[in-house]
Amino acid sequence: MSWNFALILFVLLVVTGVIWALDITVLRQRRAARGREAAAAVDTGYVTDPQEATRMRQAAQESAARAPWWVEYAVSFFPVILFVFVLRSFVVEPFRIPSGSMLPTLQSGDLILVNKYDYGVRLPVIDKKIIDVGSPQRGDVVVFRYPVDTSVDYIKRVVGLPGDEVAYVDKKLYINGELVPHVKDGEYFEPDRVSYIAQYKEKLGEVDHQILLDENKPQVYGPIWQFPYIQNCQYARNGVRCKVPEGNYFVMGDNRDNSADSRYWGFVPDENIVGKAFFIWMNFSDLGRIGSFN
Repeated sequence: MSWNFALILFVLLVVTGVIWALDITVLRQRRAARGREAAAAVDTGYVTDPQEATRMRQAAQESAARAPWWVEYAVSFFPVILFVFVLRSFVVEPFRIPSGSMLPTLQSGDLILVNKYDYGVRLPVIDKKIIDVGSPQRGDVVVFRYPVDTSVDYIKRVVGLPGDEVAYVDKKLYINGELVPHVKDGEYFEPDRVSYIAQYKEKLGEVDHQILLDENKPQVYGPIWQFPYIQNCQYARNGVRCKVPEGNYFVMGDNRDNSADSRYWGFVPDENIVGKAFFIWMNFSDLGRIGSFN
């Protein structure tokens, strides 16, 4: 959806930009010339009042020099479209959280902002990186194009970096053979299931955050498609182990037992990364959620 909107916005930018440029360089001069000709052609010989004659000529000139509606609209909207295009292509882009896979960090209905430049400057529409500023770090919450269907945007937390060995076994996370500990942090009311679930504190890289775990809920692990580098993963009844290939990332939802993520559909290529999520700018159901998050 994001890619389709970017393409539509780009087409509108090109169309309105071309019309704006033509208007600046050619069309305005032609309209002005027509206006002068129309004013000169006005018959004011029968008019005794000089001011009335002037008004007649001005009216004729303005009518002849008026831009067509499609030119007026294009010239008016071009600066707005240009601003929006530059803002969402290179600075920040808004997204809406569609599900509870990132609970308790993000709730369904959260409207978030995504930083578009922390991971490098990319050409709009084709998403080709032209300036390498940085790369996702372990613990970052990222928006990316879903590898199974790149027209769909997903949001998850980066767990494994290129070269990492990630294992999720018996609901415990291991990175490069080391257990990532989690500490009980009360109960969380999960609105999608209308029930309470155990909440834990976890630290990935330099990021402290919270996760949800249902110790009593069985999980069945297995790939949902033949994803690239599937040979890097070994599946078992109680979990999955993967070696993250270069140029790819392993991501998971904070709602560990209710998230379709890299455990099932594989790795996220760097070219699919849209940006780093960093701020909730609105949730119409809970205004208190506005602010930054980890």
